[in-house]
Amino acid sequence: RNETTDLAPLADAASGRRRVDTVANRVQRNAVCLRDVAYRIHAHVELRERATKPEAAYRDQFRRRVSRGSCFSQPYLGTREFTAYFGDPDDRPPIEVSEDLGIMLHSVDHSTTPASFTWFTARLDNGVLHVPAQGIPGTGVA
Repeated sequence: RNETTDLAPLADAASGRRRVDTVANRVQRNAVCLRDVAYRIHAHVELRERATKPEAAYRDQFRRRVSRGSCFSQPYLGTREFTAYFGDPDDRPPIEVSEDLGIMLHSVDHSTTPASFTWFTARLDNGVLHVPAQGIPGTGVA
């Protein structure tokens, strides 16, 4: 991956007052990545106060979109280069691996300045990673 160490404040970049010099400040990063992986994600609908339809209507809408592979914003795994394509689940069994994976990022809240992070202790049980509904606040700096 090509990245840059030259970062401009968002307001300067958006207004055009400052351009990022990617050529002069380019750094290359190596990555170890998985190939041809398949994840099975389980989710449920939680209605908000402004919802106007019953839960089943939103669940059915979600299932139709998954079947078509359509979404408002294409999901990705970690960085946008790792696009997460999706569709209906297949019958493959989970991998038979169990191990502690350590601390993982749960969520990033960009509404605060600086952004705040939550984390969770990850464990793989027979190929299944359970992600809690809420993470534990922290800086992420060891």
